[in-house]
Amino acid sequence: MELRRLSIIVRGRVQGVGFRYFTEDAALSLGLTGWVRNTWSGEVEIEAQGTPDMLEQLLDRLKEGPPLAHVANILQSEITVVDGEKEFLTRY
Repeated sequence: MELRRLSIIVRGRVQGVGFRYFTEDAALSLGLTGWVRNTWSGEVEIEAQGTPDMLEQLLDRLKEGPPLAHVANILQSEITVVDGEKEFLTRY
């Protein structure tokens, strides 16, 4: 099974609307590992690891976001896979 890891920045109205919890739920339902957190600049930062198909499904869900969010854009780049990672966490 080919694993990939993405670094993702989500911009728009994404803080104070449950975006981190939405992301964690989506990632867990897809079987991804990694983490999500708010940034000081008002964005949401994500590192997600899984198969290419799983990551594409996550990106599709992030484009929609939770009901009160407005996603302006998503930046993504592929980064190094983290061996042995077993969970997806919300960081504070």
